[in-house]
Amino acid sequence: MFFIDTHTHLFLEQFDNDRDKAVKRAIEKNVKKLFLPNVNLETIEPMLALAKQYPENCFPLIGYHPRSVTEENDEALKIIEDYLQKEKFYGIGEIGIDLYWDKNFLKEQEDVFERQILLAKKYNLPIIIHSRKSFNEIFNVLDKLNDTNLKGIFHCFAGNTQIAEKIINYGGFKLGIGGVLTYKNSKLPKTLQEIDLKHIVLETDAPFLPPVPHRGKRNESSFVLFIAETIAEIKNIPIEEVAKITSANAEEIFF
Repeated sequence: MFFIDTHTHLFLEQFDNDRDKAVKRAIEKNVKKLFLPNVNLETIEPMLALAKQYPENCFPLIGYHPRSVTEENDEALKIIEDYLQKEKFYGIGEIGIDLYWDKNFLKEQEDVFERQILLAKKYNLPIIIHSRKSFNEIFNVLDKLNDTNLKGIFHCFAGNTQIAEKIINYGGFKLGIGGVLTYKNSKLPKTLQEIDLKHIVLETDAPFLPPVPHRGKRNESSFVLFIAETIAEIKNIPIEEVAKITSANAEEIFF
């Protein structure tokens, strides 16, 4: 039995004092594979350094986060493609649209999202989608660009059953389920009762969104077990089955 954390930012400064210990705690808890979505241009090198330190466990992705998008993004996207030509990456992410904090750059976010999807197609890589308060806008883009070769994960999925079914119907996407599932007022448990486990992958989004019982503290990849345990309870199945199916789902996306 082993788990995969499909979304963790262990390269961020929150782990500067104990990064090695955090990685080793995950491995000791049988979280054997950790996928590292990039955030902005400044995080690329720290992310690559961690991946090179733990080549059997840490797998880098590259992308330009929607909250990094401004009026002018051409240079950033050029740098990202330059990296794609010289380094090994396992996906394009995290990318997408975020309308929670600011709607001023919606058109720019849509443009950058589309251009990074085209990069994913060019390099035959999956995409990791950030979709905060933006499902409709995300769907508008995917409705134009989705095809049988495009695959990926809707990171931090928190939608209802209808939204889940639309994502599943695209054909190549999984739902990334993290710590929000464990929160008292979360509606995700009800949604997951109606979604087959073959559509789900596990994630932490460390250092953010820690699961209960660690809410309010720094998240880390070893906490994926709390998410898996919650899914096992919702589905009334052994945690070993959750590990087996979600890990197979993740490998289907990334390998």
